[in-house]
Amino acid sequence: MPVRNPRALFENLSMNEQIKKTVSLALDEDIGSADVSVSLLDDKIVLAKITARESAVVCGIEYAQMAFLLLNKNICFKWYVDDGDIVVKNQTLCILSGSANNIISAERVALNFLQMLSGVATQTKILVDKLSHTNTQLLDTRKTIPGLRVAQKYAVTCGGGVNHRMGLYDCVMLKENHIAASGSIKDAVHVASAKYPNLALIVEVENIAQLGEVLRLKGVTRVLCDNFSIDDLAQAVRLAKGMMPIEASGNIDENNIAEVAHTGVNYISIGAITKNIQAIDLSLRFS
Repeated sequence: MPVRNPRALFENLSMNEQIKKTVSLALDEDIGSADVSVSLLDDKIVLAKITARESAVVCGIEYAQMAFLLLNKNICFKWYVDDGDIVVKNQTLCILSGSANNIISAERVALNFLQMLSGVATQTKILVDKLSHTNTQLLDTRKTIPGLRVAQKYAVTCGGGVNHRMGLYDCVMLKENHIAASGSIKDAVHVASAKYPNLALIVEVENIAQLGEVLRLKGVTRVLCDNFSIDDLAQAVRLAKGMMPIEASGNIDENNIAEVAHTGVNYISIGAITKNIQAIDLSLRFS
């Protein structure tokens, strides 16, 4: 089932440990054996401020904070916002205090997480707002940055979106290549239903004829209409009414998402919200 609550995304793992692992890899990548530039400086205690240079939905606070704390657990923070909050240009997000050298060394990694995840949340919010007058929900996909799926799917929920499957393990999704390898939609569905009766089963179709095949089968949880025209989506909704939910996907963006939703589809999945990221412009400066 889709996930609406951000924390529910992490119910089977420790969020703190997941964040620590992800941020540690980023710090290792950036610092390597040593921050040679910061080694030239005399260390001192400073105040620093993180500021938004544009409007955005904030996301990634715990990831950003972890970057600093892994270098120095004594760095202190005063956050003026929470994940999911909307901020405006020049708004202060956080004041931090502690070792100047450690703050400088962690700055880029911290801001990278905060900028990227805020970008995902912001783009998600833009699209969700366009659906606010409908009953259609916005879903993400598996088109995420390798190693950052949990983080990006969390960001989607902060922007008001809903999580699709986390990976290949928690939902059966039969796409064109699965169907081709199985020989038919019917055969693919029968095998999937028999082997994984307790998992959701989603079948992707490319035309109305294939949709008709799926609607005659038992065990399917949802049908995904890929690259359907507006007219065909409207017809698909009529045909599937009372039988199973319809998900629309393919070439949908902020220019046509409302029109797609007006067909009555239950879900719209868009890979661009995690794949085509416009990072939010943030700055960190010593006071």
